[in-house]
Amino acid sequence: MIFVFLIIIFLLITILVAGWSSAPFMPTRDEDLPRILKLCNLKPGEKFVDLGCGNGKVVLYIAKNTKAKVVGLEMALPIYVWAKIKQLFSGSKNLKVIYKNFFKFDLSDIDVAYIFGYPETLKLKVAKKLQNEIKPGARVISYAFEIPGWDPVTIDKPAKHKIAIFVYEKK
Repeated sequence: MIFVFLIIIFLLITILVAGWSSAPFMPTRDEDLPRILKLCNLKPGEKFVDLGCGNGKVVLYIAKNTKAKVVGLEMALPIYVWAKIKQLFSGSKNLKVIYKNFFKFDLSDIDVAYIFGYPETLKLKVAKKLQNEIKPGARVISYAFEIPGWDPVTIDKPAKHKIAIFVYEKK
């Protein structure tokens, strides 16, 4: 019984650490997936990375609908396991789900980074990492929140009740 309790505590701690590091698990709305795909403007062979893929919803959709190389990064162990299982059953050959903190992942070869993070995290941590690592021409898609201090090239908000999606491009 104590062993089960320790496992549960360990799993909860990984979720808390992941939430503290960037944002708690909040899934992207299904209805917004086609908008995200269109805004990515992915070409075959380009690399898309979801910086905190959660349950894998976005990466599965992108992998299914493009010929891009798709990577999902997740550091909350139970959520990662769920995303990994979904990846394995999806049959997508162009998708990898990796158990990793995206702050320890090299972003220098990516073409599109997707993130759903809180403004404070975006401002304090994510913006600096992206600015230092992504290559010129790479796009950053931020779901729901602007990246403070960055100028979006596109703000997609087709209706008042829709969530805004911000697109940035590194010069």
